[in-house]
Amino acid sequence: LTLSFTGDVTIGTNVQASSSIFEKELKKQKGDITFPFRNVRDIFLADDMTMVNFEGTLTTAGKNPKKRDYSFLFRADPSYVAMLPAGGIDTVSFENNHADDMGEEGLKETKETLLAAGIPYASEDEPAIMTVKGVKIGSLAYQTFNGRHDELIEKVPADIAALRAQGCEFIVVSYHWGAEKDYAPNANQQKLGRMTIDAGADLVIGHHSHRINPIEKYNGKYIVYSLGNFSFAGNNKPDDMSTFIFQTRFRIKNGEIIANPFRIIPCRISSKTDYNDFAPTPYTAELQISNVIKTMQNNSKKLPYAVDSYPLDWE
Repeated sequence: LTLSFTGDVTIGTNVQASSSIFEKELKKQKGDITFPFRNVRDIFLADDMTMVNFEGTLTTAGKNPKKRDYSFLFRADPSYVAMLPAGGIDTVSFENNHADDMGEEGLKETKETLLAAGIPYASEDEPAIMTVKGVKIGSLAYQTFNGRHDELIEKVPADIAALRAQGCEFIVVSYHWGAEKDYAPNANQQKLGRMTIDAGADLVIGHHSHRINPIEKYNGKYIVYSLGNFSFAGNNKPDDMSTFIFQTRFRIKNGEIIANPFRIIPCRISSKTDYNDFAPTPYTAELQISNVIKTMQNNSKKLPYAVDSYPLDWE
């Protein structure tokens, strides 16, 4: 199996802003809501499963009354969900600090909208279980804000064990963690990530910092601390537009995972260099690709299990 993972997908409108940069771009694209993934669609259709972190809402509900003073509250029309299956996306992690931007009603409608489009989601206490090429894959998702690391260290192992009991042969755990604009994981992230592997997870995927972070290989399993932004409608000119797609490939034989190489596909979160058009696009210039790799290598020097290299092709 070949699995692909990306960082934050935040679409639609920041309802706290005076105008919608996403809607303006959609108008430029003549209303084609599938435009965000046009340059990565072939990659996602060629793999066996693609997961993104969906950070926002698909609803017509109003603002969460508890968050009216927040600077960013995201809402997209439920019909916009069509971009996910059209773009080759199979499932999402949906446990983050924007999932409840439109309150309980918006949260409920977003989950219903995803499922109706054939997109299983993982949120806390709602794992996603998918069968891919006869392999049962389990997905768990959590956010760590408000000092939840110790709580999750107690909780997550039981959740992993529960998926194993249901026959899951490969388990991925997603964390929305860390501080915004951090290029490396803090001590709490490292402790939680490694504990998750020790508890039986096969892969840890992270996001929230809006920046790419290094990858560790711990006890034979990968911890991808942050994939950064991907299709991100929160800013039309971010000061760092680099991201990457993480891919891992493995074979299941007699219930055991045989080999698990990985590769990265360095990308810009936009097809444009001067502004963000929300259409992530693989880099082709050697300098840009090299800069992504160097960023992760330079920020991995204090990580004891950092990978030695970031291959662009399969071993």
